Amino acid sequence: MAAGGTYTLVLERESDGPIEVGALGDIDFPAGWYAYTGSALGSGGFSRVERHRAVASGGNDARHWHIDYLLGEDATSVETVVTTAVDIECAVARRLADTVGGAVPDFGCSDCGCRSHLVGCDGREELVAAVERAHDVVASERD
Repeated sequence: MAAGGTYTLVLERESDGPIEVGALGDIDFPAGWYAYTGSALGSGGFSRVERHRAVASGGNDARHWHIDYLLGEDATSVETVVTTAVDIECAVARRLADTVGGAVPDFGCSDCGCRSHLVGCDGREELVAAVERAHDVVASERD
């Protein structure tokens, strides 16, 4: 993987149910598809994505970020990851919230002014296409 930038995890949630998400408390997550956008700008770069995969597979029990609580549930799996080697995290998250809808309030955005970095959607193909489009459009706007 590249040195770093922005990533979006496309997740499948196989069953309904509440999850306690740190300081956010219990959040009800219906079964379906979700997209979480984050940044990998530190020295480890996109190794953060591998950490997320480890949490989702049960290989890492640490819960530091909101996404760790969702990934740590057996009913949640990482389906696809889209990456872009530039810092466009908040712009991608906002675009997804505006185009896909289904934003989970305050999720993954305690360090910025976004309403959410997690959106939910019923269909996989629709969500993956929206994520790819958001990364492409936002990255091209920076050029």
